[in-house]
Amino acid sequence: MIAGAFPNLSSGKESRMQTGTDGALSGIKVVDLSRVLAGPACAQTLADHGADVVKVESPAGDDTRLWGPPFRDGGASYYMGVNRNKRGIALDLTREEAREIIFDLLEDADILIENFKIGTMERWGLGFAEVLQKRFPRLIYCRISGFGEDGPMGSMPGYDAVVQAMSGLMSINGNPASGPTRIGVPIIDLATGQVSVIGVLLALFERERSGHGQFLDIALYDVALTLLHPPAANWFMSGKPQPLLGNGHPNIVPYDKFSTASTDVFIGVGNDRQFRSFAQTIGRPELAADARYSTNPARIQHRHELRELLDAELRQIDGEALCASLTAAGVPAGPVRDVGRALSDPHTLHRNMRVSLGGYEGVGVPAKLSRTPGGVRLRPPRFAEHSAEVLRELNYSDAQIDSLVESGVLQLAVPLEAAQEDLP
Repeated sequence: MIAGAFPNLSSGKESRMQTGTDGALSGIKVVDLSRVLAGPACAQTLADHGADVVKVESPAGDDTRLWGPPFRDGGASYYMGVNRNKRGIALDLTREEAREIIFDLLEDADILIENFKIGTMERWGLGFAEVLQKRFPRLIYCRISGFGEDGPMGSMPGYDAVVQAMSGLMSINGNPASGPTRIGVPIIDLATGQVSVIGVLLALFERERSGHGQFLDIALYDVALTLLHPPAANWFMSGKPQPLLGNGHPNIVPYDKFSTASTDVFIGVGNDRQFRSFAQTIGRPELAADARYSTNPARIQHRHELRELLDAELRQIDGEALCASLTAAGVPAGPVRDVGRALSDPHTLHRNMRVSLGGYEGVGVPAKLSRTPGGVRLRPPRFAEHSAEVLRELNYSDAQIDSLVESGVLQLAVPLEAAQEDLP
């Protein structure tokens, strides 16, 4: 941790941004039955903006609790990244008594999120159309799946990397030497989480008019196809698949990573005016007057010879200084940094995009609302940490809670020391 890098959580604007006030979704209750990534990411975004999210885990816990190292505070980093601002309980939903607790949770809930294998909720008597819609007509039910409920791949499980391959995303990532390459983050899962947030908010907005909830069918495969821009638009118009371009762009040149005398940089020249500024900045103004490079269509046609010329030129220039000069000239450019440098950058800290609370550290809240900014109120819950608390709010007595624990329906939190002993 960088000394003095984080704002004081006890005072001023920074405190409001970090610990949160009443967020835009204050008063909204979410029952989060999902696990791993897309569903938990959706629920975390809702929680960041004030929703009361109750995360329901199986007795085995969310798979990602063991997706490490590193581990801290009873869980793996992967789990910690998408489960803050939630309260956690653990129920065995194969048991009827546990499902009755879900009904109790839904009495005043607005949203349910799940990503079980399609048919599981129906088998448990928790299906939307058959049960929940009739019992809770204002409930917004968000189902996240790999391929949706129907169609040739309907009901099949889907995983981010597999869907990257099947959707075409992998085919446009990489270079001729590497071949199609998985994008280095679970981009489809993360995007699906945010599409789910959008869907939930749309349904909440519509409910204000109709008074009714509705069912959201969110599929990783569908979301992946929407990420194919501009390759999909190019294919619709030309019928030609995009070749592997490495870090290059199919429609803009130069828009690529380059090596310099000090560091790799990425330069994004978006129009001819920017190319003129770029050429001037690197001391080669004549390039902008050359008919082979003066317009973007010409640069596309001559991309390989321009690339060779720029490679030779930029290797003689300091990369950090070049990026500063290009940015000042209105040309997008930046050094290629690792994750640690990005998260420690002064601008990251200024934008409150690195947050800290009670031993938890994470990435900040990107949607910054002026009156209801949201923020971090709770660190990610330890396994079953709030089981007793949540059930007491539902008017369960201590005797009832003890009985549910003894029967194996409900799990209670174990001491942190014991939880740490269970980690690899």
